[in-house]
Parts: sequence; C-alpha cells; structure tokens
Amino acid sequence: MHDDVTVNAADIARLADVGRAAVSNWRKRFDDFPQPVGGTATSPAFSLVEVEGWLRRHNRYVEVAPIERLWQRLRSATDDLRLGDAVGFAGTVLLHLGQKPGLDEKALFERLRKTAPDGLDVDAGLVGAIVEVGRSEGPVKAFDGICDRYVDLHSRRLLATPRDVARLMARIGDTSGRTVLDPSCGIGTLLLESSGSLTLGQDVSESAARLAALRLRFHGYESRVETGDSLRADAFAGEQAEVVVCNPPFSERGWGYEELTSDPRWEYGLPPRGESELAWVQHCLAHVRPGGLVVIMMPGVAASRRPGRRVRGNLLRAGALRAIITLSAGAAPASSGAPDLWVLRRPEAVVAPPSEVLMVDAGEDLALAETAWQAFCSSKDLPQGSNAVRIIDLLDEEVDLTTSRRISILRQPDASSFSALREKAAILAKSLAATLPRLSAAQRHERAMSSIGELARAGVVTILQGPLKLPSEGELPVLTAKDLLLGRAPTGRSADAPGLARVERDDVVSPVVTDSGWFPRVMTESGAVLGPQLLLIRADPDRLDPHFLAGCLRAASGSRARPGTSVRLDPRRAQLPRLAIDEQRRYGDAFRQLLAYEDATRALHEIGDNLVAAGIDGLFNGSLHPE
Repeated sequence: MHDDVTVNAADIARLADVGRAAVSNWRKRFDDFPQPVGGTATSPAFSLVEVEGWLRRHNRYVEVAPIERLWQRLRSATDDLRLGDAVGFAGTVLLHLGQKPGLDEKALFERLRKTAPDGLDVDAGLVGAIVEVGRSEGPVKAFDGICDRYVDLHSRRLLATPRDVARLMARIGDTSGRTVLDPSCGIGTLLLESSGSLTLGQDVSESAARLAALRLRFHGYESRVETGDSLRADAFAGEQAEVVVCNPPFSERGWGYEELTSDPRWEYGLPPRGESELAWVQHCLAHVRPGGLVVIMMPGVAASRRPGRRVRGNLLRAGALRAIITLSAGAAPASSGAPDLWVLRRPEAVVAPPSEVLMVDAGEDLALAETAWQAFCSSKDLPQGSNAVRIIDLLDEEVDLTTSRRISILRQPDASSFSALREKAAILAKSLAATLPRLSAAQRHERAMSSIGELARAGVVTILQGPLKLPSEGELPVLTAKDLLLGRAPTGRSADAPGLARVERDDVVSPVVTDSGWFPRVMTESGAVLGPQLLLIRADPDRLDPHFLAGCLRAASGSRARPGTSVRLDPRRAQLPRLAIDEQRRYGDAFRQLLAYEDATRALHEIGDNLVAAGIDGLFNGSLHPE
C-alpha cells in the first residue's frame, strides 16, 4: 500500500532527525543512495520504501510513525498547490469516522470518492490509510497531526500565526466564552485558541476556510466559517462580535481602494492606497460591539508610515487605540521585521475617551506583553519595557507610534536605580575571574570516542523529546526554549496528559536547533515537563557525568557558531570521549564553570546596557549630576 509514497529531501531530514545538508551529503557520498523517482531537478522526490531501506542499511533509521506515512501518502496524491484540498479530504474522512467508528472503509470510499476535490488521486487504499490512522490515534489527534505537518510545509504561504502569539492575542482580547470573529481566519489558528462560545471566520481561500471549519468542528466549537474577501465581500455585514482577533495579509496593493472609497466602515478616515492594514483595522472595529476589543497583528512600519498618520491620529483622538505591543521578528510570517499587536476598543458613547495609550517593547517576552496589558487595565504599576504614553504627546505632525522610540524617550531613571545597577555591575565583574576554571596546555592526541546513540543502545542514556503541541493550558509547569536560554524557572503551563516528558534533576536539556546563543543545560530542579523544540538526555550517573555530557553536546553543536547561523542538533550522532567516571567528573566541573562564566558575562552585558542608558538619560533630564 505504501510503495508509491514519495518523499523529498526535507522529509528525509525530518524522518532521520538530521539537517537537510546531511541528506545532500549522503546523496554525494553514497553510491547506493536511492535515485529520484519523480519531482524536479531542484526538488527531487524519492521512494519512501527505498529511503527507509537505505537508512536501515546505514544504521540511521528512525521508526516512521503511522501518521508520518499517511502524511507522505497524502502528499503523493496531489501536487503541493492542492495539498490543502487533500488535507481537507482527510479531515472529511476522519469526521465520518468520528461520527460512526464502525463504518466500513469500502462503503466510506464509495460515499466520498465522487465528492473528492479535483486533482486528488483518491483510491480505496488512501481512504483505508486515513481510517487506519484515525482509529489508532483518534480522529481529532490524527487531523491535528496532519494539519501541523501542512502548516510546517507551507508556513510562508499560509502565514499561520504562531500558537504562542495566537494564545497571547486571545488572552489580551479575553475571548473565552465570548462571540469571536476573525475576518482573515486562514486555517483557524486564532479561533482555535479563543475558547469562544461562538466563533465566526472568513477567508479568501476556499481551501483554508474549509480547513478552519473542520478544525473548529473537530474541537467542538460552535462556528460559522465563510469563504470570500472580507473587505470586498463581507460575509458578516451588519453583524458585531464581542471580540475580534485578526492577522490580516500585509502590504496588499489591491485591497479595494477604488471601489471602497465611500464605504461606511472608514469611520476614522479613508485608508491610503498603500495602507491596507488600516483598512483591516477599521473593518475589525466595525464588527465589534461598543466597548468590545480588537486585537490585530500589524507590520511595524504601520506605526510610523507618513500616509497613515491621519487615520492613526483619529484613532487616538477617539480613544479607539489602546495599546501597541512590539513582538519579535517571526511572530508574523508576513512581516520582514518585528510586527506589532494593536489593541483597540470600540468607543462607547457614555464613556469619556482615555488620555493614555500603552506601549510595550516585548520582543520574545510574551509574558511581558500580557502582564503590561493587565497592569494597564487595572491602573497598576507597569513593568519595565512598557509605558503609558499620553495621547496628547503622540498627536504631533508625524503621529509616530513606534514603541521603542517612545519607551526610550519616556524612560525616567533616578539616582537610586543608577546606583543599584552600578553596584550590581561591580559585584558581577569582580566575581567573573573566580568563575573561570584553571586549564593548562596539554599535548593534543586522538581519543577513543562513543556516540550518544551507542550509549543509548547500551542503556547509559535515555533520549526524550518535547511534543510538537502541548495540551490546553493547565497547572503543570512547562520548560520552554526561552526558559532554557535565560536559565530561569519554567514559565509555560499545560494540562497533564500521557506521553509528556518529565524533567528530573541532573537531566541535560537542549534545544533541537542551536546557534551561538543556545546551549544545553543541566537541570537543577524536577517537576516540569519538556516543551516543544526541546530534547532531554537522561544519563546513568554512575556511568556518565551530566556536566561532562552537557559540555560535549555544546562542543557538538558548535560553541563558536557564527551569530545568525543555526545548527540542528542530532544527539545520537554527538561524540563523547571515552573516559572513566572520575575523569568525566573533573572535565564536567570545568565545563560547568565555563558555562557559568558565559551566563555571568551575558548578565553583565545586559546590566551594562541598562547602566549606560540610565546614566545618560539621568544626566540629560536632570535626575543625575556628576559628583
């Protein structure tokens, strides 16, 4: 049944848990590597059966999960441009299976084959494969897994909002139990995170809208999803939700400027031809009830582009714009820079317009964004990295709402904060020298080595990896990749579920992808579970020292990798010198000291930046003076 399934180089890399460069090297180095059976010269396709056989012969085989086989079969049934239709067809099959678990596969095939999308090679074998995975994994889990792979493959085309950002938008909008609208819903990521009592969505892509409707139905949402261009053909004209969340397409020139010039939605001014995002902002405001919130993703340049200053000014004067939160690059796939979240509230006639707007320079710290918004709404002290800015101060000729500029200008350091930073810097600098280990030169020589894969087969280590997706939020602490980078306590939360990897003291945890700022850490506390994009190696302490293991992994991932480059860590291939346990502990202690030194220098660099900024601003505004 699987003989006709093909895979490309990226698929092979994922199956073998290596980087794409490794697959390219295999094709060059090994004469017996399978020959392409299709595809193109730049993107050849290989037989999955032949690839599996080659991986087994060369001791590189990783067991292929049934859902992975099904995914490759779906890909082989159509071209990539119509893959969304294939995913939708799989969802339809799984939906029927969920409704009637004992349904006969042949009867289901006969029922669905006439309704299969054009260009999809549907046969009884494909339907049988979908049913088989649906029964073993469960229809919901199976469809979620297929959708996750579809998003990974077409992330640029789909422009899917990252789940953690979608979750943040839902929490800021307080969507739980409310009527929620997403007028550019894509495949429904924002609506899925909303926990709304009624979810409404529209998307210009028929395939995406179909997938959004299926995903919402699988997860038990009461929903209505329509196909069409929301700006030109609004499927919800005249309807108002309690909350609107949206990640619209950026920089669309053909958004309908000519035919929509006199549209009543432009309450705050006609959006300029090149400012489609300001059309989406006003479309969302028109669809939310008075007092209701809009949380919308915007490109960073929308806060300062000159043509949009009139609309921005009117949003401020009316009190509609309540916050601008700058995220990190990559939070919105459509943006080449760091995007913003704009939080808007539709004005109420009986409520006086506010006098301030919240500005947050959050970067990757999504917790800061939520904390700052909650503090702003409850009139509490704002955390560092955020400011409440007077609207009157923003209504100048440019109406520039760039958060980093405003937060920098409005920072108000005082003598006590400067003195505290100076004292911290002095103490940390003094302790640096004592942190470094004493290392002496030695004659370099070849050492006998063992791979972690060999140690795993010998029972010396156990390798676990974090899930692609965690269960919905609960009280179980989750160690995230950001926590690992900063060396802080777990900040994520998840519901408990079978199969989660539990972190124990002395486990070595590392990101799956490393660069010059990412490295393994030895855990000092137990109780958390492993988050996505992390792997865990648990060693037998009588045979392998965890600090020695962490140092060797750091060397394998490239401790001197060039900034901006990334390396996929394959722990099974990492090499460790064969040393007695006492010798391992000596080396492990040196590795531990070096990594502690790196942590200290990073902390000193951050304190130094804040110290210089506080001193310069304090001297400038008069809160500090030279002694």
